[in-house]
Amino acid sequence: MIQKDELAQDLLRKAKAKGATEGDVLVVETNSFSVRVRLGEIDKLEQAREHQLGLRLFFGKRCAVTSTSDFSQTSIENLLEDTCRLAQSTARDQNSGLPDPDQYEPDVADLDLWDSRHEDLPVDEKILMAKRVEAASLSCDSRMTNSEGGSFDHYTAHILYVNSHGFCGQYRTSGFSISAVPVATENGSMQRDYWYSYSRKFDQLESPEIVGKIAAERTIRRLGARKVKTQTAPVVFDPLMAAKLLSQLATALSGYGVYKGTSFLAGQLGKQVASARMTLIDDGTIPSALGSRPFDGEGLRPRKNLVIEEGILKSYLLDTYSARKLGMLSTGNAVRGVSDSPTVGPNNFYLANGSDSPDAILRSVKSGLYLTELIGFGVNLTTGDFSQGAAGLWIEKGELAYPVEEITIAGNLKQMLRDIEMVGNDLELRHKISAPTIKISRMTIAGQ
Repeated sequence: MIQKDELAQDLLRKAKAKGATEGDVLVVETNSFSVRVRLGEIDKLEQAREHQLGLRLFFGKRCAVTSTSDFSQTSIENLLEDTCRLAQSTARDQNSGLPDPDQYEPDVADLDLWDSRHEDLPVDEKILMAKRVEAASLSCDSRMTNSEGGSFDHYTAHILYVNSHGFCGQYRTSGFSISAVPVATENGSMQRDYWYSYSRKFDQLESPEIVGKIAAERTIRRLGARKVKTQTAPVVFDPLMAAKLLSQLATALSGYGVYKGTSFLAGQLGKQVASARMTLIDDGTIPSALGSRPFDGEGLRPRKNLVIEEGILKSYLLDTYSARKLGMLSTGNAVRGVSDSPTVGPNNFYLANGSDSPDAILRSVKSGLYLTELIGFGVNLTTGDFSQGAAGLWIEKGELAYPVEEITIAGNLKQMLRDIEMVGNDLELRHKISAPTIKISRMTIAGQ
């Protein structure tokens, strides 16, 4: 960034001269590229560069947030005037404000979040990556008849955060992804599935051939899907579906839902809320991981938070505002868009490895569902009621027997967490929210 830190500090000095008591500035510059091919031809090709500045000012306990993508002097001066005027017109909120000054740490940790490979990757090579992953998915089996695309994407971001407590920090991030969504046909039945690889480092991506092969295997195994009778049975969540379950749990753990009383976990600190096999962690400090960052949306350093330890709820996920509402301190989980006030989001949020192999988990099931897809929305985080469309593979005598679809799985998150009977040892941090294979001892499976 060219002197953006000086621009931010000058804005805050001028705001103080106009009566602002506190404030912060967030500047984000992004560069993104995306290519998708379908049946070997380019279907989409996009590249974008953007920069935005967000200004948040406090006049006592009144606050306003504004943003601009125009960095001209006139635009910045108008932004300052507008923000001051708006802030003084809003309602007072006793919990608003920046974190206390003593919560800041002066140094910004280097978490190895940047890879410059995007700079020397020719566009032709990026397109070839997308073509290779699609071709690999379609060449695995004669039943692979169509494709919804093969994709290659990358992005970079440069983030600067400055506030009136004297904190000034900036860092760069990058990300690369490759994916395939093939379609298979057999006896008039058509199925699709996908696979992907996502990493901060280009060299750590799975190869297009591996991603395509896995996407094809996942698609082929869905052919000939059947319905099953309505019953109560064990459900094994594959790692991607277990991560989806954790994403619901992350929302329930947000301080905003807790203080509003709209989370089934409100008032449960220190209590047993899950199976003793469950230890849940939020850690923004893991080098190169997709959810890591040297400071959060308020400039506070993330840390490793033990959220659930052997089934006991130890912590919520908090930013400064929700923490004050609950009489606590931020856990370093503030996230913020340039034009928004901070709210709560997970860092690297994951279920710790258990002691069971995925094969051992399957062998433990006499008859039940191996879940590979959740469809639609059907989770009430106030009550914990859970009901979603699903697809997967039926387990018979400890082995995957045949694919199933057009079913619904239902339960209540309060009981589902307690009924986690086995936790796999196959955790991979594939995304910000990750989990190993898990087995829930019993859920309602609605079918025929």
